[in-house]
Amino acid sequence: MKTKLETHTPETPPPLTDAQRKHLAELAALPDESIDTSDIPELSDEAWSAGGRGRFYRPVKQQITARVDADVLDWLKSQGRGYQGRLNAILRREMLASLERARRA
Repeated sequence: MKTKLETHTPETPPPLTDAQRKHLAELAALPDESIDTSDIPELSDEAWSAGGRGRFYRPVKQQITARVDADVLDWLKSQGRGYQGRLNAILRREMLASLERARRA
């Protein structure tokens, strides 16, 4: 008899059981005042404004085909191994700078 191997990811979780659905519905029906948050410190607006992307954040990589000038590619490759990562870092730095400029405007 063959066993079927199922693989689940955060994007494709296993389906909820009836018991899990019932429990989630009960939790959703609770008024906020009845939820015990004593073990969770309140965060001030200042703490929220200082928040940022976690240091362990890893964005999802997507494979693309892009055309770059030959001299740009030669320069990237001349820096040693990891030219694609360097290209991504340069693009990310520019993206974040652009977002910051737009936020300030």
